[in-house]
Amino acid sequence: MANVGLLFVGAVLFLNGIMLLGKVDARSAAVFNLFVGALQVLTPTYLIFTAGSDPHKILLDSGPYLFGFTYLYVGIGLLMGLDTTGVGYYSLFVAVAALGYSYVNFRLFHDYAFGAIWLYWAFLWFLFFLLLGLKMEGLTRYVGWVTAIEGWVTGVIPAGLLLAGYWRPEHNQQIGIALGIFAVVVFTALWPATKPPGQVTRTARRAGGTTAAGAH
Repeated sequence: MANVGLLFVGAVLFLNGIMLLGKVDARSAAVFNLFVGALQVLTPTYLIFTAGSDPHKILLDSGPYLFGFTYLYVGIGLLMGLDTTGVGYYSLFVAVAALGYSYVNFRLFHDYAFGAIWLYWAFLWFLFFLLLGLKMEGLTRYVGWVTAIEGWVTGVIPAGLLLAGYWRPEHNQQIGIALGIFAVVVFTALWPATKPPGQVTRTARRAGGTTAAGAH
């Protein structure tokens, strides 16, 4: 059941990413955020109620609330035209909490793949804080691409493999390493490629000026 939720988390991240890139109308994306937000609140509620007194299972099933409330907040905010600072600072809370869930997966459950995935989410929600909470609008294209990519890498692909029975727990360490390498390479390469043209020009001019000053 949680894997189905993960599949739709990937879908909403992809949709929100291309919305930030200007390809999808914000109000139309809002409706899907509400659908997925409701799913990510109802699903863990059911799983926790049926977990008995298993604290580890309850801990694992509590994580989706962080994202469910995010999507509900985003959906309502887009439909009502609310200021983004609220969801932005909530995203900072999610980013910090995600670091804790990552540590638990690495340390307690020895699940290196999902430990890495939680780090992906911590990074993404910190970007949401910068974009929506601090209004750093120059990051919009970068955050859009990171969001869309994470939708596939942390949601759709793992969920598809889990649902089809192809996710092998014995390979989770190798998957975690591969995810780490992918994140460093791709998200680093995206940064200069998504800078606003004016910012790239200013950076190049500063670099040129520094070089010229050094030549003198």
